[in-house]
Amino acid sequence: MSESVLRVADLVKRFGDFAAVRNVSFEIRKGEILGLLGANGAGKTTVINMMLGLITPSEGRIEVFGQDLASHRIEILRRMNFCSTYTQLPGNLLVGQNLNVFGKLYRVPDLDRRIDEVLDLLEIGHLKKRVSGHLSAGESTRLNLCKALLNRPELLLLDEPTASLDPDIADKVRKAVKRVREEDGATMLYTSHNMRDVEEVCDRVIFMHKGKILHQGTPAEIVSHFQEKSLEDVFIRVARGGELETAKPID
Repeated sequence: MSESVLRVADLVKRFGDFAAVRNVSFEIRKGEILGLLGANGAGKTTVINMMLGLITPSEGRIEVFGQDLASHRIEILRRMNFCSTYTQLPGNLLVGQNLNVFGKLYRVPDLDRRIDEVLDLLEIGHLKKRVSGHLSAGESTRLNLCKALLNRPELLLLDEPTASLDPDIADKVRKAVKRVREEDGATMLYTSHNMRDVEEVCDRVIFMHKGKILHQGTPAEIVSHFQEKSLEDVFIRVARGGELETAKPID
């Protein structure tokens, strides 16, 4: 079995009397793409924010690259990156300037060449001198993904990377994500409400519901377990309050 890149153990996050995340445990192995799914309010974003060190767990432990995140956050984050459709880079800078700023923060070697590589990978090289604030939603999404790839992260957190893309560009992004895994060996946590994304990209899936892990396995195993026709049918069932059970990995 491949080594574990990320290990989450008995994670709990409370906001006052409300438990947003309840006893969540899972791991991601090197080179694996793990889908983290669930309806809005399931606890996915809270889990990601704890993994980034933006909020502190109420209980539990997060280990990345074999180190405790709470004790080695800066060292760990240098080897990670994050992309979300819902974050915006400074709109007054050119596309190339934005990537240059973040590349220097990550101390990316041969930065000019690397910027051109990621822009070409996402097919937006022609936008390098465009003001970032003038990009379309789909172009901004791809720019965010370029930023996330700059430092060749060993662990990449992708929060709905195709949410604002048309089917053609979404397909290109999925292919780019798989290419990065194949060429760089990157490990990824991937959230999406697009079940085609999940079926094409993810090796395993975790379904969350009301802060807990409902079930986990490959996309095919999840569909079989819930006795549904597709992963989308499973998602709808879970979103509407489907069965709850103690989560257990599928062998």
